[in-house]
Amino acid sequence: MDWPISEVARMSGVTARTLRHYDETGLLPPARTGANGYRYYEEHQLRLLQQILVLRALGVGLPEIGRILAAQVDELDALRGHHRRLLAERDRLDALAGTVSRTIAELEQSRKDGRPMTVNRPENLFEGVRPSQYAENMRDFPELAEEVGRRAAAMSQADADAGHLERTAQMIRLAELMAAGHPADAGPVQSGIDAQYRALSQLRTVSAEEYRAIGRACVDNEAWRTAYESIAPGLAAYQRDAIEAYASTRLH
Repeated sequence: MDWPISEVARMSGVTARTLRHYDETGLLPPARTGANGYRYYEEHQLRLLQQILVLRALGVGLPEIGRILAAQVDELDALRGHHRRLLAERDRLDALAGTVSRTIAELEQSRKDGRPMTVNRPENLFEGVRPSQYAENMRDFPELAEEVGRRAAAMSQADADAGHLERTAQMIRLAELMAAGHPADAGPVQSGIDAQYRALSQLRTVSAEEYRAIGRACVDNEAWRTAYESIAPGLAAYQRDAIEAYASTRLH
């Protein structure tokens, strides 16, 4: 039995675009391609896709996943190894859930007290977070994700921590502007979005349409939305709208 790419995308939650990218890079060729040009996958390919997704969830980059699959490790041994890593990841996610819970509690208390939104110990925001997850959270942008993954793999812990602090500081500044009533297209907001765009452009050129898609992902991508909403409710949509305004007025 085989399944067309649309059905595999539905079952796995992976976009057809990403599946085509996996095929084009040789990571996951389909079992066959029909006369209509559609890709079809059999059980073997579905098991390989499961391995790819497990490794992606564990923060492994696509080049390394390709090397793992090419090594032709016994499937059962590979699954045992994945299982051990998943158990370790479960412990990390428990720590991350605790971190987000503390952040929510601190923000709720600050609002009750009428204080501005601040983070007394910003390093606490990053407990349980790894730079290698950047590429996974950008899986809808495979080319950009590849570059992010390469940069993340080469980061020292100090560089990773500094990057985390800067990104969170940007999110907090945006939340403060939102709380102060600035519209998404206001000058101070757009200055912050410009800084984000310039940082992203250091990886590679990002078109206006792709930047808009990244803005939409702030709401549509569960991991991104959770990160923004843990800072302030409504921040994900505010970031999306600010990026849309930036792309419309400054990118052509």
